[in-house]
Amino acid sequence: MRLYKTPNGIIIEAQNACFQLPNPDWDAYINRDDLHEQMKRDIATRKPVGNLEWLQAQTILAPVENQEIWAAGVTYLRSKVARMEESKESGGDTFYDKVYEAERPELFFKGTAIRAVGDGGYVRIRKDSSWDVPEPELTLFITSSGKIAAYTIGNDMSSRSIEGENPLYLPQAKVYNHCAGLGPCLYVPERPISPDTKISLEIYRNNALVFNGDTLISQMKRSHTELVEYLTRELSFPKGVFLMTGTCIVPDFPFTLQSGDEIFIAIDSIGTLKNIVA
Repeated sequence: MRLYKTPNGIIIEAQNACFQLPNPDWDAYINRDDLHEQMKRDIATRKPVGNLEWLQAQTILAPVENQEIWAAGVTYLRSKVARMEESKESGGDTFYDKVYEAERPELFFKGTAIRAVGDGGYVRIRKDSSWDVPEPELTLFITSSGKIAAYTIGNDMSSRSIEGENPLYLPQAKVYNHCAGLGPCLYVPERPISPDTKISLEIYRNNALVFNGDTLISQMKRSHTELVEYLTRELSFPKGVFLMTGTCIVPDFPFTLQSGDEIFIAIDSIGTLKNIVA
């Protein structure tokens, strides 16, 4: 089942049928360990209001309200290699090798709802950056008790030129206005998402494909539960939290995003998140 946030309430999509919950509190509704069971109870008492064609005509918002958004880095081998390449001249490349092999993962704050945009939203690249890429990431929604209740798609916009200057510049490379794409929905399965789930990225410029790549989430070195355990070890999240789990699809230098580029990130079972570079 999938959960969509709209200006008029919540939409549950199950087996191509859509059910509307007019006025629930988004934060309270999603922050429950039994989210899948609650959605089943809700659709059992309602009649469908439309199908997938009807859903496509609705205004869909980013599935975040008062939650923080965090991210994990260097969780895939390809990410380690790319980060080492961008930081080689500054001498920071060895740090990423150490993080990849270390017991403790890299975790960093990405933003809140005010920094994020949803499906069809405009992400930004920094004016003081010369090398910018999207990072397509499976994103976990974790309840306040620490349970993974749902999944969504994350676009971790990154300034590789700033990060490459010095690893200590990571917050500036990662956190700025409209630095994150999130959506289009929350995928709420009965069981954890399959390791064979595919993530794909396509970037179009002037209607021409300029980059594409894909991977499986099974290529992650670290497990989702491991990342959640470290994130929640000394942090509480009263409304729940989103955690981007890292990327393996990294456009090589000299590719850099430009204004007007269209970014499509697709993840099996979840859907496709489209962002446009402002």
